[in-house]
Amino acid sequence: MIRRQIRFYGWVQGVGFRYRARHAAQLHGCTGWVRNEGDGSVSMEIQGAEEAIDRVILAIEAGRYIRIENMDSRTIPTDPEERSFQTR
Repeated sequence: MIRRQIRFYGWVQGVGFRYRARHAAQLHGCTGWVRNEGDGSVSMEIQGAEEAIDRVILAIEAGRYIRIENMDSRTIPTDPEERSFQTR
């Protein structure tokens, strides 16, 4: 179990990114949150098996209008109390 803090850049707001992220995270058993940022990027903290997190990101990228041009990612401490994935 790991937790990643990820910032996505590109065509990521107004294209269903957060909806796809929440749906994919729930499908793959991940917890965390996703939110739009004022600079046009999207931030996400996601927790789960590394392979599950990778599948979530692939599912997001498969979105029809989503275009991730860059992303910054780092591993952060897990939250053992977290039970769901939320859109903020």
